[in-house]
Amino acid sequence: MIEPTPPAPGSDLAAVIGIEYLDDGPERATARVAVTDVVRQPYGNVHGGTYAVLAESVCSRATWLAVRDQGMLALGQSNHATFLRPISAGHVNAEAIPRHRGRTSWIWDCELTDDEGRLCSLVRMTIAVRPGRSEATDQPS
Repeated sequence: MIEPTPPAPGSDLAAVIGIEYLDDGPERATARVAVTDVVRQPYGNVHGGTYAVLAESVCSRATWLAVRDQGMLALGQSNHATFLRPISAGHVNAEAIPRHRGRTSWIWDCELTDDEGRLCSLVRMTIAVRPGRSEATDQPS
């Protein structure tokens, strides 16, 4: 099996867009991204990809933290985002709740809100859980 080379610290996509992980629990995971020009599209609103990256990052990380002691990895398998309202300032806040925690996959529902608590996007994430090298210590993002 070819092992992936981990990115240099601070160079992965989560670091580039500025994800701040707040809670990594297996029952609830939260994170946020500050709205800056890095994550805005040309019209001034947060780019839809930011929502998808934030949701996948928080769900992958929380799954990996729950399964790493068994030598498993967590890999994004499906990311379905629905956009409801734009965000142009403040933060994009993510709260993810697992709906299924199986042996080979976890399914999460992730709500993304603005700083006023308004629902702006819904993301359904499927995270594949696969065997990894026994010393797997690199965090997914």
